[in-house]
Amino acid sequence: MRYTRRMTSRASFSGHRRIPPPTNEPIRSYAPGTPERASLKARLAAMAGEQIEIPVVIGGRHFRTGPTAPSVMPHDHRHVLATYHRATPELVSQAVDAALAAHKEWSAWPFEDRAAVLLKAAELLTTSWRDTINGATMLGQSKTAFQAEIDSACEIIDFWRFNVHYAEELLAEQPLSDHTLWNQVEYRALEGFVYAVTPFNFTSIAANLPTAPALMGNTVVWKPASSAMFSAYYLMQLFEEAGVPPGVINFVPGDAATISNALLARPELAGVHFTGSTEVFQGMWKTIGASVDRYRSYPRVVGETGGKDFIVAHSSADPVALAVAIARGGYEFQGQKCSAVSRVYIPRSLWSDVRDRLVGIIDDIAMGDVRDFRNFMGAVIDERAFRKISGYIEDARKNATIVAGGDCEATTGYFIRPTLIETTDPAYRTLREEIFGPVVTAYVYDDARWTETLGLIDRTSPYALTGAVFAADRRAIAEAQSALRYAAGNFYINDKPTGAVVGQQPFGGARASGTNDKAGSKLNLVRWVSARTVKENFNPPQDYRYPFMGAE
Repeated sequence: MRYTRRMTSRASFSGHRRIPPPTNEPIRSYAPGTPERASLKARLAAMAGEQIEIPVVIGGRHFRTGPTAPSVMPHDHRHVLATYHRATPELVSQAVDAALAAHKEWSAWPFEDRAAVLLKAAELLTTSWRDTINGATMLGQSKTAFQAEIDSACEIIDFWRFNVHYAEELLAEQPLSDHTLWNQVEYRALEGFVYAVTPFNFTSIAANLPTAPALMGNTVVWKPASSAMFSAYYLMQLFEEAGVPPGVINFVPGDAATISNALLARPELAGVHFTGSTEVFQGMWKTIGASVDRYRSYPRVVGETGGKDFIVAHSSADPVALAVAIARGGYEFQGQKCSAVSRVYIPRSLWSDVRDRLVGIIDDIAMGDVRDFRNFMGAVIDERAFRKISGYIEDARKNATIVAGGDCEATTGYFIRPTLIETTDPAYRTLREEIFGPVVTAYVYDDARWTETLGLIDRTSPYALTGAVFAADRRAIAEAQSALRYAAGNFYINDKPTGAVVGQQPFGGARASGTNDKAGSKLNLVRWVSARTVKENFNPPQDYRYPFMGAE
């Protein structure tokens, strides 16, 4: 869809426009016999039967550069879904120019008109686009129907509806005034462009990182992850159909270093909205810091960078609920969630029971092509991830104990069986380093060392994203919540530490996990505005002298 008309402030609209109240999008079950199951399967078959070409999209124009790369199914890596064009440095520069050109008009739109675009996008995704975005996520990122539904449908819809609601609340926050003067705060878009860098693991993050700044009046250059280009391009088409004007969000696939080097060198850089690896984020921050005197303003740097997420169990914990939480939290979507459980601390009194239950679950888990809805797991994202994860498993064969799983096979797809490791070394690498795969490491502690174990959890890993405590003893819960206060930005009690819901659990962590700006909340939106205070005096003084200066 292309916009040819120009739009200016709607001075003719008289009335205070109310945003529709947000509600969380209901999750569809895709159970046998349901219409949504049949509809999704039909869309999956159609999308798998075609091969599309993905261009660079700048200012509403499509560019085909020549250098291309394939997008494949992780669970069938010989099946090419698309070929995408890589942006050249010249096109990256054009993307910035297009964003800057669109900024003046877009930032001047009334907030309600920008909000209407996102609300339209949410409704399109709720209805006619749902199967397409879910299908692209399943095929291109190897998510099951349920994992796609909670990500690429429900969470995106929630982001768009709740962000509009939170933005409305933010804009309504105004200072005190009286009959002599009127104080106002204007929430301006940042001056320049925002660089959005999105990961492969959540289509919802790819949808939110460009649109949250755009909602607040910013214009964006968006670099999607190369391993999630298939769903990203369909998102870009959805943006266009919803009415995002040309130049507001520019779609720039390609080499990460080439794109980042070009964008971080531009003096108009106003902000970075990032989700990805800690190393890349820290490298970008260093580059920005070293270049800070060249920027027109200090760039806002917002990032979420992963985790080494934990579950700690007290001796009073329910072993059944604990085992299910570890299995779901650690192995859903192949452990490739930033919030996925990867280290668990279990008291010796519960270990044999929990271990046996976990082994039974792992042995029962079906893994394969996500188009077969009987599968609980698909494949890890690509060969690089496969090699990294299998390397950790091989190290554990020599230096720890493989309790269950551990099989790795990449002939057809990048499949790694859910794996449970046990170690007696509290500093073993799989308790410290982010793996981003279906690997959970258990450390068994003596029941009497509960308090000591909480301290161990807090200092073992540099990350602080998500964590959970399982206990029936309320004193133990309170102690864990206090001792681990800074160990997780999202903390869960008797629940797995994955599955944060927009409007319910704002998501983000600190330490090496990021800037904790809580995606899907007002806190995140504050980062994309630059406030201006406006004071209007209705009765300016007519004399420079103050009363205290009067004669005795």
